[in-house]
Amino acid sequence: MLSWVVTFLVVALIAGILGFGGIAGVSIEIAKAIFFIAIILFLVSAVVGLVRGRGNV
Repeated sequence: MLSWVVTFLVVALIAGILGFGGIAGVSIEIAKAIFFIAIILFLVSAVVGLVRGRGNV
């Protein structure tokens, strides 16, 4: 997911440099949304991992 964030940020930077403000704004918003979703999924995964703990290996 974080690779998608980087991709959208690069698209936004290129669009901003070329003067496509609308596309740049939308790309930034998509990148922010995906970034926060990735952070939330990471935190949920970390909490579940801590709660479950290690089983008998």
